[in-house]
Amino acid sequence: MEFSLFAHMERMTPDEPHEQLHSEFIDLCKMADEGGMRAIWTGEHHGMEFTIAPNPFLTLVDVAHHTKNVRLGTGTIVAPFWHPIKLAGEAASADLITHGRIELGIARGAYSYEYERVMPGMDAWEAGQRMRETTPLLRQLWAGDCEHSGEYFTFPSTTSAPKPVQKEGPPIWIAARDPNSHEFGVHNGFNIQVTPLWQGMEEVETLMGRFNDACATYDGPRPKIMLLHHTYVGSDSEDVAIAAKDLSRFYCYFGAWFQNKRPVRQGLIEELSEDEIEGNAMMAPDNLARDLTIGTAQEVIDRIKRYEDLGYDEFSFWVDSGMSAERKKASLARFIDDVMPAFA
Repeated sequence: MEFSLFAHMERMTPDEPHEQLHSEFIDLCKMADEGGMRAIWTGEHHGMEFTIAPNPFLTLVDVAHHTKNVRLGTGTIVAPFWHPIKLAGEAASADLITHGRIELGIARGAYSYEYERVMPGMDAWEAGQRMRETTPLLRQLWAGDCEHSGEYFTFPSTTSAPKPVQKEGPPIWIAARDPNSHEFGVHNGFNIQVTPLWQGMEEVETLMGRFNDACATYDGPRPKIMLLHHTYVGSDSEDVAIAAKDLSRFYCYFGAWFQNKRPVRQGLIEELSEDEIEGNAMMAPDNLARDLTIGTAQEVIDRIKRYEDLGYDEFSFWVDSGMSAERKKASLARFIDDVMPAFA
């Protein structure tokens, strides 16, 4: 089992300076690098203070200047927002600048809020089709002299400039949930990223089953699969209970952004009332304490051992939570010092 950090700048209230949030984000990345994590993942989002990440390549190049060994991954590029030539070139350029440390996670995107603003009229189905057309073109563009005529893109012979440092280009990961997405990723020789979000162990097992089913119908080498999950390592049971409440609030806001029904001003969604948060039974703290990877160090070790037994190759510590920087750093430090050695 390998470990990585999944992180963004996140702003919950207008009184938090972006400069401070950036400094706190970099501190977490340094901890991941110095603590021996394999990779740092950061994504792409637009117009949302909830997740501040307009260009993951820019973020990762910045992180490269503050770290030494850790791999740098997009978790994830929203494929329908990119032309394949532009995506291939920017990924290759980032790979060049970071001396071959880039990995490329790709998804169709999730928020209709973003679709409405960046690609008006596009729905999730079209977004998925655009991802399926774009992603296989990347290796062809990196190889050079790629000509394409498809449903969404047509272009004459084109070569990525620059070319990536890594042979055959950065490793590609597909964010997959349904069986067709797993099959698309595996059959193209891509690695797979999955997240059960708040849905617990049953979904963790279901996602691995879909990956295994896709691998069973593929003749090539078995790709890697990464589990991305909200994680908190508490100092004691009381600290864990506080984290469960924090993550309950986070997921209530996550759901509000996903539903895309509340007003948004200055990139901040209209504040949820305490009654709305407490009335969301699905996201209740007790449920999240059961279904997320949170607990004391030994409890987290026991949970991740179950994921390892299922066959997951990498566990990514999703730190976004609305918690203070101090609590995020303390949890990550306990994960590095007390959890990771159990898997050495």
